[in-house]
Amino acid sequence: MTMMLAASFSQTQLFLKHTFFFSLRHFRVIIGLAFIAGLGRYIQLKGFGDIHSLTNILLEIIVEGARVLLLLYILGLADIKKGVLRIKHFLTDKEKRAQFGTVFRQHVKMYWKAIILSLIGFSIVAWLLNYCIDVIIYKTSLISFLKDKGILNPQASEWPVLLFIKNLTVIPYTLVFETLLLLWLAGRLIILKK
Repeated sequence: MTMMLAASFSQTQLFLKHTFFFSLRHFRVIIGLAFIAGLGRYIQLKGFGDIHSLTNILLEIIVEGARVLLLLYILGLADIKKGVLRIKHFLTDKEKRAQFGTVFRQHVKMYWKAIILSLIGFSIVAWLLNYCIDVIIYKTSLISFLKDKGILNPQASEWPVLLFIKNLTVIPYTLVFETLLLLWLAGRLIILKK
């Protein structure tokens, strides 16, 4: 039992380390797409002032487009085209979909402890990020400072800044973690001990 728990912990460490290093290796692309989504959301929430409803719709397309590109980038392991092909094959190739399901079920049975530990680790980090963001937004004078400097519209609430920060932190972290977890469970992400 102790040996199995140690193996699960080891596999969890490897997966979390792989997720972290993937994020570091591809930081510029991840943060670039996250910044586009964050800035779009900031503008939508009247961070710079009122906007036209058509602008709001166009910004929503840009925000969601940036997120879809980020998902495809991660799904393709830093190759958007490969990410598109993976989705295409999953949706159109019954044999590949069946193979995916079989491997997925096998990996869930084999690595269920590692999955639970990974989800706990992910949840702790996500909670800490959200907590830090809340402290920055609600326990500091950041919002007043941004309004005084003209960076945030004086009539705006804290939401444009809150969601801008979340778009740069928690949202891409969640997309990277969940997508890599899915790839790992589907047998498309090989994690080797070094």
